[in-house]
Amino acid sequence: MRLIWTIMFALASSAAFAASPEDDYIAARDKAISAIAALNSANAPVETLDAADAKARADLEGRLSILLGPLAVTDFPATGTINLESLSDADVGYGMLDGLRYAKSDDSPSIVATTRGLLQRWLQSRAADTDAGLRLPTGIDEALKLDAFYTQAINSDAAFSGTLDLPLKKPEGADIAIARLGGWTQDVGPIYEQQVVVTLVKGKSVMIASAPAAPAVPRIAACDALWTSANDAAQKLAAQASEQNDEKAYDTANAAWEKGDGDYRACMSQNLPGDPVFPALLAQAQALADHMAGK
Repeated sequence: MRLIWTIMFALASSAAFAASPEDDYIAARDKAISAIAALNSANAPVETLDAADAKARADLEGRLSILLGPLAVTDFPATGTINLESLSDADVGYGMLDGLRYAKSDDSPSIVATTRGLLQRWLQSRAADTDAGLRLPTGIDEALKLDAFYTQAINSDAAFSGTLDLPLKKPEGADIAIARLGGWTQDVGPIYEQQVVVTLVKGKSVMIASAPAAPAVPRIAACDALWTSANDAAQKLAAQASEQNDEKAYDTANAAWEKGDGDYRACMSQNLPGDPVFPALLAQAQALADHMAGK
């Protein structure tokens, strides 16, 4: 009898310390990153690097597909592609959120799905980034409220600039449901093609949906006037800085642009809820949250 209990304890202990599927994925990802870094250091041909990256990401995509299972969200495909765009730290698209992206086409609404565990690991890595400008908080609730989260997690070639948060009724069973209206940009100033971005955390599942705002976010004259005035003033400051080759004057011009951008977004946030399109934007966000929750 004692022997039986000893064997059972040993089996239970080995199971407890066995690597989880998330651990296996992270280990495979880090191994691939190291291998590609070594190829980079050895000045391997671009073709060799690209082939190694594609092969490794295909393997990771398969692991994530098993880990996540098929997606069951209305109007989205069941299978996805890996969200990581590169495993080389020399490339744009390196360091994005570990997960799968589901979309019918490049321009259609998308969902990036991951697990709570992978998201927490990713946030911990972001919190430890040597570049202070890239650091994120480790708390999921706190991170999801920041533009920088969406910039780093689900896009590689532009920054997310939020306009306002959209109030949601949290779907039954969901732990967190956050909706934001904003757009992707490489510069300051108005973004006329905006997205409704909804994040749902339910149990171990995390999904981030992004869809073009429908109807389109309207232009608000008062807000456009604020930006035009700020932009004109900043342009003059920049011209003076160029003539004088004055670094501090450039900083002043950039600060004026940043302030104008902030004032414009604050104006939109204040005025958009009173616009006739706003209820439709709320409905779009709620529908995305509900569908991701299984309704």
